[in-house]
Amino acid sequence: MEYLIEILPSLINGGLITLEVFFLVLVLSIPLGVVIAFIMRFNIKLLNYFINIYIWIMRGTPLLLQLIFIYYVLPSVGIRFDRLPAAIIAFTLNYAAYFAEIFRGGIESIPKGQYEAAKVLKFTQFQTIRYVILPQVIKIVLPSVFNEIMSLVKDTSLVYALGISDLILASRTAANRDASLLPMFVAGAIYLILIGIVTVVSKQVEKRYNYDRR
Repeated sequence: MEYLIEILPSLINGGLITLEVFFLVLVLSIPLGVVIAFIMRFNIKLLNYFINIYIWIMRGTPLLLQLIFIYYVLPSVGIRFDRLPAAIIAFTLNYAAYFAEIFRGGIESIPKGQYEAAKVLKFTQFQTIRYVILPQVIKIVLPSVFNEIMSLVKDTSLVYALGISDLILASRTAANRDASLLPMFVAGAIYLILIGIVTVVSKQVEKRYNYDRR
């Protein structure tokens, strides 16, 4: 117990970095994914071509490789980021691609008749998206979105590759220093708690939207 109390401050500090990465990426990647999904709906060929390449690269290469590319490779062409901004950029671009595909699928599931009805009511495109399409899409994609959020919780552990003092790096440092596996088990327990919180929130949100459908 004394050892646990001794290592807990460093693990808490690492956990706060993990939470910072998680919330910043969540706040940035979901809106970006929504915007990309709606841009794809406009069928601008050249723009869609580049978006499809971007999504293909982000989904087809490991997130760890993307982190390494942004932090270690881009400086060779004069583009430099500090460790934390580099991680936020890599995570945001990666998860925005996944969220874009999720929301694109939700948008395509909306019957075309609803678009026509919005035109009859003389809604602008923005009003159609805001009041007709987006509320329905959110209900459709909620389970998939929360699955990605759970993945994000676990993927934040990859920032240690850039030397960021997150929960995993803090636990590994303590484990190597003290020749003990306890810090790693504590880190695992913290991740389980975070996943549990996201699970509870997802069920409550989905329950609310299911209630709204009645």
